[in-house]
Amino acid sequence: MLRYHFNVYDSVVMLDKKGVELPDTTFARREAIRYAGVLLEEGARLESLGAEWRMEVTDESGLILFRLDFFVTPSAVTTLEPASS
Repeated sequence: MLRYHFNVYDSVVMLDKKGVELPDTTFARREAIRYAGVLLEEGARLESLGAEWRMEVTDESGLILFRLDFFVTPSAVTTLEPASS
């Protein structure tokens, strides 16, 4: 089994120093999505996640295998000024 680390970068950097042993990258991708879901749920409740954040999944040597990027993008409708009467 290989050890994968799930590092989160937001206004605060959360480095996963311990990591998780998983059989392969497919399992690491599933774990990254599961963990991101937990962070999104907690962040929504605590309003602690910023408008942009990412999770980088690395191997034991620190090589980035893949990353998940999250953006909150306002709709053009919410940024338009109301019409004057």
